Amino acid sequence: MEIEEHCSHQGSHDDKHVMQDIEIKERLSHIKNKILVLSGKGGVGKSSIAAYLAVSLAKRGYRVGLMDVDLHGPSIPRLLGLKGGLLPSTMQGKAIPVPFMSNLHVISIETLMGENKDVATIWRGPIKIGVIRQFISDIDWPDLDYLVIDSPPGTGDEPLTVAQTIPDAKALVVTTPQEISLADVRKSINFCRIVKMEILGIVENMSGLLCPHCGKEIQLFGARGGELLALRENITLLGKLPLDPEVVRQGDAGRATGILGAELPFTRAFEALVDQVIKRMGKVDEPVAQAP
Repeated sequence: MEIEEHCSHQGSHDDKHVMQDIEIKERLSHIKNKILVLSGKGGVGKSSIAAYLAVSLAKRGYRVGLMDVDLHGPSIPRLLGLKGGLLPSTMQGKAIPVPFMSNLHVISIETLMGENKDVATIWRGPIKIGVIRQFISDIDWPDLDYLVIDSPPGTGDEPLTVAQTIPDAKALVVTTPQEISLADVRKSINFCRIVKMEILGIVENMSGLLCPHCGKEIQLFGARGGELLALRENITLLGKLPLDPEVVRQGDAGRATGILGAELPFTRAFEALVDQVIKRMGKVDEPVAQAP
């Protein structure tokens, strides 16, 4: 009897898994470009770059989704100053992601936490895998030109789940110039090659600080580390972003995207980076939504 019950339960579980696979495939078919922002090292500005990239694409008129799969340390809602939670969809059992702009929608575990945003997420691998899959299957995403996915540092459950669930995602690898960051990023590059994920390119963040007094560039974290890594690994260097205290201030205030409208060296470098991303993704020629 126990065996029969187990087999029946297992069969039901397998059926649900198959149905979810079908829903995931259907949802992904309506998303033209998928970009996974990852790094083997924490603290390199990965979440900020994911947020800036999503907003910059949306400001250009593209339809964009931003999915935060950093389940233990979600940063996207705070960087954007995002308020509110998911809304019920007209599709039964589905939810609408949080709108940040008319053509930019966001999903993060923090949008499900209610008022207390400081609750620790203590989950093992299988639960995390299930949540990430639900972020696709149970969310009523609109048709998208780009889905930007922010991943936690390392090569664990979250990026592996994305690689297995979204096989046509391309990796945008973030590093700083210092060797301790580059050593971990080399692991991320190796991870992408093992799981057969195409690498879109490398971004060298915090590449230098312009002195506010004399204008001279100060190499706080070394020089040309990401550039040389890109050459050595035969990967495109998408851009080098300077370190700017204003970027930090805006992020802490929940106004991270305000930096994109400022006349700063960081802004100019980042918009050039976005140009490279659009060119290399190649599936969308012109914005199809009206820029807000």
